[in-house]
Amino acid sequence: MDSGEFHAAVYEKVREIPPGRVTSYGHIAKLIGMPRHSRHVGQALKFLSPQTNPPVPWQRVIGASGAVSSRGPGTDGAQRQRDALEAEGVEVTTGRTGEMRVDLAQYGWFPAPAPAAARGDEEDEEEEDQAE
Repeated sequence: MDSGEFHAAVYEKVREIPPGRVTSYGHIAKLIGMPRHSRHVGQALKFLSPQTNPPVPWQRVIGASGAVSSRGPGTDGAQRQRDALEAEGVEVTTGRTGEMRVDLAQYGWFPAPAPAAARGDEEDEEEEDQAE
């Protein structure tokens, strides 16, 4: 799977997340058959154009611990994500160290991967590792 195909698969799967629910970068990676590529899912969403049509509800993808990603110092991405999630009825709390969190037990969306996707694509992973 090349980069363009990967990004398209991520966007297609993220569009399936119902409003008011969230899932993790890692779960999206599993669902598209690339279980070791959660960071790549984050990158795909980072480079998502706001003009993408149909829209991709990027705000519904968070860290596996339930944490909203900071998006780096000096950015307002985490607050924009919080605002978008709260507009959908997802409760976002602030932890004692200031991190924003979502209760995955209440709001999580974790469907089982399709059998072909569940196996992963080891050959593609090896090729990517060698290319880096």
